Amino acid sequence: MIDFVQRVVERLDVGANKDRVSLVQYGRDAEAHFNLNTYTTKQDVIDRVRGLRHKGGRPLNTGAALQYVRDNVFTPSSGSRRLEGVPQMLILLNGGRSFDNVDTPASALKELGVFVFGIGTKRSDSGELQRISYDPNYAFSVSEFNDLPNVQEQLSSAMSTVVVRATPMTPTVIVEPRRPRRDVVFLLDGSDGTRSGFASMRDFVQRVVERLDVDENKDRVSVVQYSRDPTVQFYLNTYTTKSEVLDTVRGLRHKGGRPLNTGAALQYLRDNVFTASAGSRRLEGVPQLLIVLSGGRSSDSVDTPASELKELGVLTFAIGSRGSDSRELEKISHERSHALSVSDFTDLPTVQEQLQSSMEAVVIDVTPESPTVIVDHDIARKDVVFLLDGSDGTRNGFPAMRDFVQRVVEKFNVGENKDRVSVVQYSRDAEVHFNLNTYTTKQDVLDRVRGLRHRGGRPLNTGAALQYVRDNVFTVSSGSRRQEGIPQILILLSGGRSNDNVDTPASALKEDGVFIVGIGTRNSSAEVQKIATDPSHAQSVSDFSDLPNVQQPFIASLGRVLVGVTTITPTVIVDQKTAGRDVVFLLDGSDGTRSGFPSMIDFVQRVVERLDVGANKDRVSLVQYGRDAEAHFNLNTYTTKQDVIDRVRGLRHKGGRPLNTGAALQYVRDNVFTPSSGSRRLEGVPQMLILLNGGRSFDNVDTPASALKELGVFVFGIGTKRSDSGELQRISYDPNYAFSVSEFNDLPNVQEQLSSAMSTVVVRATPMTPTVIVEPRRPRRDVVFLLDGSDGTRSGFASMRDFVQRVVERLDVDENKDRVSVVQYSRDPTVQFYLNTYTTKSEVLDTVRGLRHKGGRPLNTGAALQYLRDNVFTASAGSRRLEGVPQLLIVLSGGRSSDSVDTPASELKELGVLTFAIGTRGSDSRELEKISHERSHALSVSDFTDLPTVQEQLQSSMEAVVIDVTPESPTVIVDHDIARKDVVFLLDGSDGTRNGFPAMRDFVQRVVEKFNVGENKDRVSVVQYSRDAEVHFNLNTYTTKQDVLDRVRGLRHRGGRPLNTGAALQYVRDNVFTVSSGSRRQEGIPQILILLSGGRSNDNVDTPASALKEDGVFIVGIGTRNSSAEVQKIATDPSHAQSVSDFSDLPNVQQPFIASLGRVLVGVTTITPTVIVDQKTAGRDVVFLLDGSDGTRSGFPSMIDFVQRVVERLDVGANKDRVSLVQYGRDAEAHFNLNTYTTKQDVIDRVRGLRHKGGRPLNTGAALQYVRDNVFTPSSGSRRLEGVPQMLILLNGGRSFDNVDTPASALKELGVFVFGIGTKRSDSGELQRISYDPNYAFSVSEFNDLPNVQEQLSSAMSTVVVRATPMTPTVIVEPRRPRRDVVFLLDGSDGTRSGFASMRDFVQRVVERLDVDENKDRVSVVQYSRDPTVQFYLNTYTTKSEVLDTVRGLRHKGGRPLNTGAALQYLRDNVFTASAGSRRLEGVPQLLIVLSGGRSSDSVDTPASELKELGVLTFAIGSRGSDSRELEKISHERSHALSVSDFTDLPTVQEQLQSSMEAVVIDVTPESPTVIGAKRASLRY
Repeated sequence: MIDFVQRVVERLDVGANKDRVSLVQYGRDAEAHFNLNTYTTKQDVIDRVRGLRHKGGRPLNTGAALQYVRDNVFTPSSGSRRLEGVPQMLILLNGGRSFDNVDTPASALKELGVFVFGIGTKRSDSGELQRISYDPNYAFSVSEFNDLPNVQEQLSSAMSTVVVRATPMTPTVIVEPRRPRRDVVFLLDGSDGTRSGFASMRDFVQRVVERLDVDENKDRVSVVQYSRDPTVQFYLNTYTTKSEVLDTVRGLRHKGGRPLNTGAALQYLRDNVFTASAGSRRLEGVPQLLIVLSGGRSSDSVDTPASELKELGVLTFAIGSRGSDSRELEKISHERSHALSVSDFTDLPTVQEQLQSSMEAVVIDVTPESPTVIVDHDIARKDVVFLLDGSDGTRNGFPAMRDFVQRVVEKFNVGENKDRVSVVQYSRDAEVHFNLNTYTTKQDVLDRVRGLRHRGGRPLNTGAALQYVRDNVFTVSSGSRRQEGIPQILILLSGGRSNDNVDTPASALKEDGVFIVGIGTRNSSAEVQKIATDPSHAQSVSDFSDLPNVQQPFIASLGRVLVGVTTITPTVIVDQKTAGRDVVFLLDGSDGTRSGFPSMIDFVQRVVERLDVGANKDRVSLVQYGRDAEAHFNLNTYTTKQDVIDRVRGLRHKGGRPLNTGAALQYVRDNVFTPSSGSRRLEGVPQMLILLNGGRSFDNVDTPASALKELGVFVFGIGTKRSDSGELQRISYDPNYAFSVSEFNDLPNVQEQLSSAMSTVVVRATPMTPTVIVEPRRPRRDVVFLLDGSDGTRSGFASMRDFVQRVVERLDVDENKDRVSVVQYSRDPTVQFYLNTYTTKSEVLDTVRGLRHKGGRPLNTGAALQYLRDNVFTASAGSRRLEGVPQLLIVLSGGRSSDSVDTPASELKELGVLTFAIGTRGSDSRELEKISHERSHALSVSDFTDLPTVQEQLQSSMEAVVIDVTPESPTVIVDHDIARKDVVFLLDGSDGTRNGFPAMRDFVQRVVEKFNVGENKDRVSVVQYSRDAEVHFNLNTYTTKQDVLDRVRGLRHRGGRPLNTGAALQYVRDNVFTVSSGSRRQEGIPQILILLSGGRSNDNVDTPASALKEDGVFIVGIGTRNSSAEVQKIATDPSHAQSVSDFSDLPNVQQPFIASLGRVLVGVTTITPTVIVDQKTAGRDVVFLLDGSDGTRSGFPSMIDFVQRVVERLDVGANKDRVSLVQYGRDAEAHFNLNTYTTKQDVIDRVRGLRHKGGRPLNTGAALQYVRDNVFTPSSGSRRLEGVPQMLILLNGGRSFDNVDTPASALKELGVFVFGIGTKRSDSGELQRISYDPNYAFSVSEFNDLPNVQEQLSSAMSTVVVRATPMTPTVIVEPRRPRRDVVFLLDGSDGTRSGFASMRDFVQRVVERLDVDENKDRVSVVQYSRDPTVQFYLNTYTTKSEVLDTVRGLRHKGGRPLNTGAALQYLRDNVFTASAGSRRLEGVPQLLIVLSGGRSSDSVDTPASELKELGVLTFAIGSRGSDSRELEKISHERSHALSVSDFTDLPTVQEQLQSSMEAVVIDVTPESPTVIGAKRASLRY
């Protein structure tokens, strides 16, 4: 379409007084991209057309679009010259039948004298197109839009005829009614959250202004933008013409900033804009209109300023998006109907007419403070719930169901006090998309319905869904007005027979007075009749695509249903005012209550509904528990009933087991019924706990229940048939306060009993005097937990974590009281946090709750104890041992140590550390005794779930500890200067550091100021990261301090999320601390990384941090309160990590930071680069090739486990066994190469973290070719040429979509031993052909059976080594290649965006096979679209690694059109030249490889010929969008023009290209530079 428009415009004579052009795009609604008076030159029009993006949206409303162009485009203000007699033409390009009526707007255009030309495709309605067109002969048709050129001449001919016919026409003058004067102010949300929607807001303002009559004495306009504070863009008296207003609006820039202070902005308007000095004519009686566009909830209160504006007589219209608060919008608006809502700001056109009509109706004779009285007429009202079958069986019919719901809703009169609508979708279980009280306008409902996605799932449980809507949707809290007598209607659309019973829930709904109507298909119609209130209220369709056929009779029957509704007289409940209460709900959220949890939530809501919630009235808290307890909100969190109910509605079931009711009761006593959590117990306010419990407790409840009673808490216990009634009575304050129901959905049956009991309590509780508990003062202690995180404790880790929490709960955590550290270990230890990381109990507990199991093996307890001695029980890590504070170590170990614990245990005792060791049945009791300070401190449990049984014993031993320690003299560190260093700054640029980034940038500058920057002195690099990392400049980029500082000053915040600090650390290790990036590590120069991080990482930081430390990189860091613990882990030593409240405090730590940096450098021993002498070992290169296609998703974890087990048996090392892993589906991806990792642990860690790739079809052939070309290569770490055995282990789950024979043979020829393992879905013959020997093909039923073939595989692999050892490695002598200059020309236009990554990979693979060097092969890459961009020249890089690094970092250029001719000419003139590194004049062959994805917009003939004359051999590769003839013209000869379906298939032509390139031998007689192109090159093949 875009190309067609350009070609039509090319033939016009564009100019202000010549031809004018406008373009409108439409779907659901229409949008003018530019008007008739926007551009005055043809080039401007074409440039704008080229840049258009497809709008999207549905349904297709052609009628509305025709009306739009009539009302908004063919108007004088938009540049139409209709009234001057200039012919008006509309060219419609349409691809489908309109959803709305086209006849009226089409007639209106014809009456206006507009000549309409309609062009449609085979999906258009030809009759509709002819009715739209000015004349049926002006309706043209093509099969598809790419056939549009076929009708261009017909269109041109018809247009020229129109001009002749139109000339004598006398234009019709339309007289528009005189509008009253208005002062219109727009208040636009310019905060950070509206950045993406601001252009739509700006367009909306323009469209509204277009319809105003702007003039000093007519309509006046002002625009104000706000975020934290407001900014006036222009006042009411700034401009007096519409064009001035529109010009300024078009140029508006997004303000940015946060928070969003709508209240302050409204107040500002009142005081500064709606004033006479700012142009307001309020005192003259001119209506004052305010249009607010807001995208979020205000940070301040809007109540007072909104009221004051209303008192001033300002009529406010508020429009919000889904991020706004609908209640806030209603408060702001002059009346509720003036509060409008859109899904996002791109949908603003959908509310324009509604706004416009409201604005037109405003006629106010302002005696300023006379409010207008609006009379509201009552109408029939109903609550309608749609219940939609979203199971697997309705996937194809779901769009039709969605459309049906829209059409039915269109007939409703939606409003808070009118019709209310809810939609629920179900399959196995039900999900509410929105409740009856979620939306209050029809547009909001329709917008939400349009966005519904099919849910999927099976089986179909219609019975459960009916029960769900009864319990959760037809309720007061969800917006049902049943108790007010409003009709309740359920509309069921079901496509299949239910898997469960529907009778009982259907009957229950009918008993509740719900009218059920339904539509079923041939599979479900009988059941739907049973469910419906009456069989006549059930209809049937063949399938859901037939729903439009029953719409009218359905709506008619719906009308009849409403006749039978008798209004219910609601019961009025009189609530007696009571003294305030503190009410805590304790909900059983364990695994056993999942199905009953919604009923619990409803019950809580109903109880809260009856409370008088307020800060000084009733307060509410809610805690959920399973294994452990979690407070969802405290007694002082919310102060309004609505806030409490909103939070309760959003609760999710916690899950977990076992059920520890005792621990939960203790938790609420210690953490919720406390002043800090809002309890008013000490003020005499009654304290109540309502327990909802679904099972017997796993732990003891008696002690904590007694403690609550002693505290004066009234406990009410409600249990089900699975609860222990005796236990419940013991927990309750009085046995009469223990209630029982069969299931949780019977909770309403005990609500009255509970309410009665609670009111009795209030009477009894009033006179109580609260008890004050005095606790004894405890001594200070440093407590370290050492947790076994090895593979053997995975199942018990949650219990260990809970145990730590319970112990910490009893400590008095504070910087000057008890301090806590936690370390987890397996093969090696990991510090979770140090003794000086946290200073409050809540911080410690929050971190402990979030601990993840470390995993790994073997279990090295000895090494972990040694680590604690050297790194944790130290002053820098927060230990106060030297001050005489007792040092306690609690070890939890689940197995026998692989190393000796004797020496480190003795050294800890000598240091004065008191160790308590707790083991399980898998531990060695003697080892535990050796570790413990004394034998009585070695405790044992059966497994970790029994830890609560030894807690008291441990606690009493800890309390008894009193140690007299003689303080020691600390060691003094001397600070020395150092000559040279390589310093890399790694800056957190995520969304969370936006405000702090300027301070980070200043800090970097101040630190660099202290350096002695120079090529042979200090070098500096800066990297910024969020989700991924980006190098701003490398260590070898700048050689002067001034250059570094200038670049740092210009840094911009990057933004993005999540924060992946681990990936960033890995990135700097792999890409910055490298020779090519300027690192001098191998010269022994100190390597320093300075990390500034503002948040906790989303990924794991331990492995990359360890790798950097192993490389000798010294890491120092600064964190904020959110990240300080993690930064300590990352730093070389915890003392090298500092913390600030936020980054604005960085200046406060600058001096100590620089001082610590100096101390860091003292420890740097200059590294003498090690020369490795390679001794021959029985090493192997082992590559795993895993089928990651869609069909192996469920089996992938088993594959990963298998790989780990195989690797466990290898002897991994740089000079031993090497490992690589590749995953494939449609294409292959190397997760790591043979030279990526040099330790077994690194390999295993990486394997554990793999994610399933997905994709289809399964191209095993391409994957085999990939590993041959990219993995079994020296650059990827293969030692094939050194005679090391090469092995490939293939795990495959299906037959290959492509041919495997050729690549399998190629691997065998290379000497690779291939082992194939397949499942029952694999092709056994294929697997045998792939394997090196048919005996090397193994088979399992499913991937979880892989352990069954592990021994066979190991045996076969060891045989291979024996066979391979005596082999004299085949040295492949490759012929000496001639030198070549190779240029890649890549299509970077808009059309290749999705394929660009494949092009980039292809270039890498070709370069891998080149011999890159200044005197061998040279490479250049150029990318082009409208014009070319050189990525690098032939003389830019002299090593393959530099070329590959740059190619990997290539970004897609974008742009259009595609000018291949111009790009070829550019190469001739600028790249194949001596100054750009070409050695053509020296006789070096010149090769050009063109990758093009489309037809060129310009001619390629001349530049292609000139390149051939220059002697350049061109290979052209195109995709299905390319022109094959054009490719042949470009190529040196026709056989050099290759083609693929799309660029992901480039690997299929690589060999063909490679062989053609290898064959190139050119004998060029060197030419004199003065006669370039004078001689033809002599070509020989």
